[in-house]
Amino acid sequence: MPTTATQLPAVRAMAGDLAIRMDYDLDAVEDLRLAVDEACATLSQIGADDAPLTVIFETTRAGLHIEAWVPTAEGVEVPRDGFGWAILATLVDGVDARRSTQDAVPGGDGTPTPVGLIALDKYLPGHHPDGLGSGAGHDLSVAQ
Repeated sequence: MPTTATQLPAVRAMAGDLAIRMDYDLDAVEDLRLAVDEACATLSQIGADDAPLTVIFETTRAGLHIEAWVPTAEGVEVPRDGFGWAILATLVDGVDARRSTQDAVPGGDGTPTPVGLIALDKYLPGHHPDGLGSGAGHDLSVAQ
């Protein structure tokens, strides 16, 4: 999807809808919406000109794993400090940011084009975090 302010609410809505369907409580649903919004806003600031944002939603028995990425210029780092990062770390159970390439990310085009990636995990109450992000036997949804 385009990294414009008018398009980012659609990803936030998708995260909220998935969380509601997975029986997260209302506070966790809102936390996920805010976390996805912050991750997407962060990535939209470092994306290459007119680069699309890709968001992968993976549902598991343990919870929800989300990976968002955007093509970047070579050497661009995903910010891991400041207020935005503090928000992400507070709202979800696990967060990671790193450089990668399109041949290594879900939904990538198979090229070595650099991307900035943020991965989020939000566990369901009472579920162990093992198994999130593995992809095997889970439901994946891709918004691009």
